[in-house]
Amino acid sequence: MILDNISVKDASFRFHDEVLNLLTNVCSGHPDICSLEELGRSEEGRRLVGIRLGRGPLKASLLAGAHADEPVGPESLRTLILKGLEGRDRLGSLFERYTLYIVPHVNPDGEERNRGWIEAWPDPVAYLKHAVRELPGRDVEFNYPAKRIENGAVSGWLASNAPYHLHMSLHGMGFSDGAMLLIEKNWTYRTGTVQEGFTEAARLAGLRLHDHNRKGEKGFFYIAPGFTTTPEGTAMRTYFRSHGDETTAALFGDSSMEFVRSLGGDPLCMVTELPLFIVDGPFEPFIPTAYLAFKSELPEIRLALQRGDNVDDRLARYGLNHLPIAEAVRIQMRTIELGLEAVE
Repeated sequence: MILDNISVKDASFRFHDEVLNLLTNVCSGHPDICSLEELGRSEEGRRLVGIRLGRGPLKASLLAGAHADEPVGPESLRTLILKGLEGRDRLGSLFERYTLYIVPHVNPDGEERNRGWIEAWPDPVAYLKHAVRELPGRDVEFNYPAKRIENGAVSGWLASNAPYHLHMSLHGMGFSDGAMLLIEKNWTYRTGTVQEGFTEAARLAGLRLHDHNRKGEKGFFYIAPGFTTTPEGTAMRTYFRSHGDETTAALFGDSSMEFVRSLGGDPLCMVTELPLFIVDGPFEPFIPTAYLAFKSELPEIRLALQRGDNVDDRLARYGLNHLPIAEAVRIQMRTIELGLEAVE
């Protein structure tokens, strides 16, 4: 397990602008295996960068930050680059076998709008008060290839280096009773080792798997406890059209997984889904009982917070606890390695 050589014990949430100079300086010190390229600017003028790491024949694209309130993915990719180059001697075989095309943050504007709760981490009340997430039509994950300026910049760079053997979009969940990994439907039967490794990584972090059979709703088809197929814009559009909602259907472009597969080859595409806050309580096969009860109560809890009410007792009923950043980054890192091993 090569990426175990990367220390994540001091992982913390950082912000796009403050890390860019670090990334630029570190990459410039390793020109034989790393290069940083400015891909364009976000809607609010923040720099979007792509980083090539490694020089091997197997190619992987790694993206993070599509959803504004999911900061673990960007921190994981920043750590991979910074710590990986810092200890490059220990990761030499990885850099010789793979070339990673990394966009550490595809949505820096969204990250900035979530600064209030990220700086207050791990306060769940701050998250409930200040978390911001884009609605359909603004969702960066479902706007490929170019429905937003950020998508156009990223997709152009990905296309120029295609095709890929692996594509991963690192995501998260505000609240969940466990971890999930979404796997592209054409690879479900080829990823037994990935599923076993992800299950073990979650267990070592004290996490169970989120077991929820949504029966294909919006394209999420059940594989096994903790595993479903990756989301697709095509399935989202079909879902809303089947409910007579053409307006919402039109808001969905393709996902990054669909876009990367359109570039050729047969890439393994995966989406990580790790909770920021863990809901504890009863569950049964296919039905996360406590999580669904908490989810149904969330609108009332948010209204209570708007009124200035104390919600500590309501949160305590669900045994709410946070997943430490270091543990979340460790799972993300292990999942990247499992994906690389699978395509090799």
